[in-house]
Amino acid sequence: MAEPKKITKKYTNGEVTVVWKPDICIHSTICFRGLPDVFDPRKRPWVTPEGAETQVIIEQVKQCPSGALSFYLNEAEAESGKVEMEHETIVEVTPNGPLMVYGNVAVKHADGTQSKQHRVTAFCRCGASSNKPFCDGTHRKVGFEG
Repeated sequence: MAEPKKITKKYTNGEVTVVWKPDICIHSTICFRGLPDVFDPRKRPWVTPEGAETQVIIEQVKQCPSGALSFYLNEAEAESGKVEMEHETIVEVTPNGPLMVYGNVAVKHADGTQSKQHRVTAFCRCGASSNKPFCDGTHRKVGFEG
């Protein structure tokens, strides 16, 4: 089976850039239920950061449970590069959902490659994800309980 294509999309209002990684999105709908003027899956592009103040966008993006949405301040990115968390790693088992890992994590894949994850990473627990080891939300479709 071919590995899913890794896509990263970026949307900016000039101050903040919202980064979306659809391959790790678990489709919790928290983003557009919380800030529909910025996140609207019925529109293209579905993220319009001009729809709210930068700080409001940041607070909403921080609520993304999978880490599929992240952000960086454009000025900070230009000055320092990638910002990483500087605290311990926390692992949380979500009811009937993924294993959530908060913090910086290096993931060694079956093919020997390695990727670095920052902030929040959702790992599949149901075994049905098409993007293993990451959760893609399939647990809902297959009725995973655990």
